[in-house]
Amino acid sequence: MSAEQAGAVLVVGASRGIGRAIAHATSRKGFGVGVLCRKPADADAVAAEIAEAGGRALPLVADVTDYPAMARATAMLADWGNGLSGLVNNAGVIEPIARLGDTDPGRWAQAIEINLVGAYNGIRAALPLMAGGGTIVNISSGAAGNPLEGWSAYCTAKAGLAMLTRALHHEYGASGLCAYGFRPGVVDTGMQAEIRQSGINPVSQLPRDALLAPEIPAEAVAWLLANRPEDLSGSEIDIRDDAFAARVAGSRS
Repeated sequence: MSAEQAGAVLVVGASRGIGRAIAHATSRKGFGVGVLCRKPADADAVAAEIAEAGGRALPLVADVTDYPAMARATAMLADWGNGLSGLVNNAGVIEPIARLGDTDPGRWAQAIEINLVGAYNGIRAALPLMAGGGTIVNISSGAAGNPLEGWSAYCTAKAGLAMLTRALHHEYGASGLCAYGFRPGVVDTGMQAEIRQSGINPVSQLPRDALLAPEIPAEAVAWLLANRPEDLSGSEIDIRDDAFAARVAGSRS
């Protein structure tokens, strides 16, 4: 089945950075793309970029912490796109950046809600619409397995997201769903600008020219959506893994 026949892919958090690059890369694979952002102007802009490049995109607006809004947006995409074949959970925040004893409890809980509960909301909305399988890519991080000073909320949420990926595979893998946690490395995005400004932990000291362009991890995510490798389902995939990078590169040769 071709990408055009398989149904659309919902890219959550597509306004900029990795999410925007994933939306474009997924479109180049032939999928219709749901561009989901919090602000209508952002969704319209990215969808227009994809259309100008010859792709098909539907602008969608929702807050990932609002499950009914996520469910409505996902259903709209499935109606528009001849079904739903994929979901990319990319929405996330790094703040609050502070040592645990200095964090604001409300902001700490909000980070968990956006980074982890928001991903659950996307998954819960998508699962009933993914007849015969589907592909879910959760944008993970090395922070899922390693604590970093000042990042307690982010690390905790990403660790939970890694287990959510495993739970997805455990419960739905046998019925054809492929679920991946994808670690994109350190990428030149607005989030990295916030990290540099904080001055906390070694990541903030990385020079900008050492960061990956968003298009590099975006191509890997689009490869996962198009190829659905069963042997990687349920796992955390690191873009720096040489064997994985060789598989992605091999598909372009």
